Amino acid sequence: MSKGRIVLLALLLAAGGLFALRGPLALRVMERALARNLAADPIAELPDGLHVLLCGAGGPLPDLVRSGPCAAVIAGRSMVVVDAGTGGARNLQRFGFTPGRSEAQFLTHFHSDHIDGLGEMAMLRWTGGAHDTPLPVYGPAGVEEVVAGFDGAYRQDAGYRVAHHGAATVPPSGAGMTAHPFAPPAPGEVPVVFDANGLRVTAFAVDHDPVHPAVGYRFEYGGRSLVVSGDTAKSANLEAQAKGADLLVHEALAPQLVKRLHDAAVAAGRANIAKITNDILDYHTAPVEAAEIAQAAGAKHLLFYHVVPPLPLPGLDRVFLEGVSDAFAGGVTLGRDGTLISLPRGGSAVEVSKR
Repeated sequence: MSKGRIVLLALLLAAGGLFALRGPLALRVMERALARNLAADPIAELPDGLHVLLCGAGGPLPDLVRSGPCAAVIAGRSMVVVDAGTGGARNLQRFGFTPGRSEAQFLTHFHSDHIDGLGEMAMLRWTGGAHDTPLPVYGPAGVEEVVAGFDGAYRQDAGYRVAHHGAATVPPSGAGMTAHPFAPPAPGEVPVVFDANGLRVTAFAVDHDPVHPAVGYRFEYGGRSLVVSGDTAKSANLEAQAKGADLLVHEALAPQLVKRLHDAAVAAGRANIAKITNDILDYHTAPVEAAEIAQAAGAKHLLFYHVVPPLPLPGLDRVFLEGVSDAFAGGVTLGRDGTLISLPRGGSAVEVSKR
């Protein structure tokens, strides 16, 4: 047998041996990963400052890389979450930022894609952190009804978990949520809705007509600031409240891509889908419009989230961003689940990474 054939045979035998051992090897890798992940504290690893992690960068349509709207804001060692779209709570777990660390939940408005993961967010916070007080949920008036609905739906589930795991593991008093409503602000009004651990949060009105109330939020910590738009058409009030922000996290809908959805629906005789894809154009912001807001506000960086429609093919990212660099001179990031932007205290740096 030639030397080459001997080497080939040895390689095949080795590969066969590894294949036969794939189960034990996989278990060993799993054990190491679990030990590392459960001991890790990604918040402690971040520099002191203000950070935003997209736990959901998409909208209501299915998207492989962008779940329902969800943004975790980390200020120092504290974490709060804005909106709770489908998959957001599980993504937080996947990225190591467990919902058990969340100190408060903020809602921008009550469209289903922004709240449909709220029950799971509260449940995972409770069971993952052994909290003895419910999740505080801040939002404009109407949040009481949302919270009451989810609490009612999850009441039996909470009872099962206490009965199974015991009150020391899942304190009954920590189940569910507590609503913290505030009066919907008028344009120009900027109420402080949260102020704790050095993090100051203000709310402001946005234009998502006919959805009322609808708000965005400005977060300030350690001399840094970021603004989360929520869903909105291009808004002068949002521009005013984003003045000087280090980071603008803004929703965006690409009209030229949604038109393709509309035309396909018309061609297929899907009148309801054709109507919806036409209607949504008037209460969202085009990417170039968001860039114009960022430029006028003097923001340092623009992060797109609530990306509509999904962008499943290579090259569609470029179509989505057409004209953005002409309208905004700062940095631009097209968000995906796991996009992390850091604003370290005491400087002007904007650091972009991916979990």
